[in-house]
Amino acid sequence: MASMRAVQVSEAGGPFEVVQRDVPEPGPGEALVRVQACGICHSDSYVKEGGFPGVSYPAVPGHEIAGVLASLGEGARGWEVGQRVGVGWFGGNCGYCRPCRHGDPMFCENMGIPGITEDGGYADYVLVRSGAMALIPDELAAEDAAPLLCAGLTTYNALRHSGARGGDLVAILGIGGLGHLGVQFARKLGFHTIAIARGREKEELALRLGAHQYIDSTTQDPAAELARLGGARVILATVTSTAAMAATVGGLGIGGKLLVVGAGMEPLNLPPAMLISGDKSIAGHASGTSGDSEDTLSFSALADVRPMIETVPLEQAADAYERMMSGAARFRMVLRTGA
Repeated sequence: MASMRAVQVSEAGGPFEVVQRDVPEPGPGEALVRVQACGICHSDSYVKEGGFPGVSYPAVPGHEIAGVLASLGEGARGWEVGQRVGVGWFGGNCGYCRPCRHGDPMFCENMGIPGITEDGGYADYVLVRSGAMALIPDELAAEDAAPLLCAGLTTYNALRHSGARGGDLVAILGIGGLGHLGVQFARKLGFHTIAIARGREKEELALRLGAHQYIDSTTQDPAAELARLGGARVILATVTSTAAMAATVGGLGIGGKLLVVGAGMEPLNLPPAMLISGDKSIAGHASGTSGDSEDTLSFSALADVRPMIETVPLEQAADAYERMMSGAARFRMVLRTGA
């Protein structure tokens, strides 16, 4: 049987280990993907450090997977070996639970998550449910496609379903792994795009990525600045700081929405009265299905949206993970297999 490299964690809190494993065979409805690139995401810490239900060890992280379809299991229809495919957080839905029956596959009660509930893309090959795959356009390199399947999908899908229309004022809070893509998508979707971040260090970058204006939250009041511009239709919060989120709410316009995609765990401290005046709201947005991933990749290819990445060989996963977790990466770390 053929073997492959994989980077696994044997127990919660344990180190990354480069090991040899047998290349798996796809079962009914499954597909084997030859991984070319896999992005590293903060959510990979759910496997590395533990704390997420459904993780069994040893586990291979990675849910930003870009590669080539190597083989198909019985009943996996609609695909051809050799197609360029990607897989993100959405690992396929069951089709029979209540959310699935009501048209919400992203909230499937039995959804697999590559790299968390099943082995992921820190490997030469990965086994996935065929329904989890998205086609990758020829215009996108695998290294660029991988982060778009998580960070890109999260920001693009949130913005396109936000209710904002071309010309509306949209602010992107945070210019990091999510925010640097959010700025690009907001501009390409035709929004009056405002970037908000701490300090002036990211101002030039934000403007280069497409922001019309930049707000330094250390020297300016983001809410007052947004209100002065007429109020934001949407503030896309890509940061995890709930204090930073709360500081922008006063800058929402009538019917404005604070749209949260940064997974902060601290309470969001706001007086409810702030929401009543002007019919303002706060909402969250999950990433998206394989169809949403395909839309994100297609739009990115069409509109020339690309992530800012650093690439390293698969064997350097431990160093790349630490660079990502420390915040030193600019802005997404991607493992390449050379496959």
